[in-house]
This record gives sequence, C-alpha cells and structure tokens, in this order.
Amino acid sequence: MDIQIIARDGEPEYAVLPWAQYQALLKAAGVTEQPPREATARHAAAADQVLPGLDQLRSLREGKGIAIEALARTVGISPSYLALIESGERQPDAAIRRSLAWELTVPGWRDES
Repeated sequence: MDIQIIARDGEPEYAVLPWAQYQALLKAAGVTEQPPREATARHAAAADQVLPGLDQLRSLREGKGIAIEALARTVGISPSYLALIESGERQPDAAIRRSLAWELTVPGWRDES
C-alpha cells in the first residue's frame, strides 16, 4: 500500500492513501454504502469557505503571539513557504489550510472538515 502518515507532535494523526486502495479497504471491511464523489467534493468546498481569508493569516498568527518559525514547524512546512502564503504569493492546499486553522484555533473548522 502507498500510505502517507501525517504526524502531529510526533504522533501519527492521519493516514492518506490512494482512492482505489481506500475503496479496496472499504470492500474488505464489508462497507458498501459510500457518499457520491460529488457530495464529497461539495463537502470539501464548504470546508474551504469556513476558513478566514489567507490575507488574515499573518494578523491571526501575530495576534496569538506565534512566531512564523514555530507555526511553520507545527504545520509541517518551511517558514519561507509560510511567509509566501502570508504575503499572498502562494496558495496552500486544503490540508495546509486546515492545519493552519487548527493551530490558529479558527472557529468552525471542525464543523466542516
């Protein structure tokens, strides 16, 4: 299996695997009902709408007194990449946005993700 393990504070938190392997695991477990793919995509889009704009990222971080190096290390990205996100030069993927929301305790993140 081609599995990616995502850890937080040195402990495994998520396992990411290809869709086909996920489907095979569900089948082996006897799970037959699954949400349609379009429902999953709508759910992911709704999760993105809950998070504040990335233009607020720097002020959220600074308001909590978190150094850019500390937040980047916790999220699993480099401080230079986080600086590019904060300046609007880069757009992070949904996983990084959710991780940033978690670390910055953005209200409502768990309701949609």
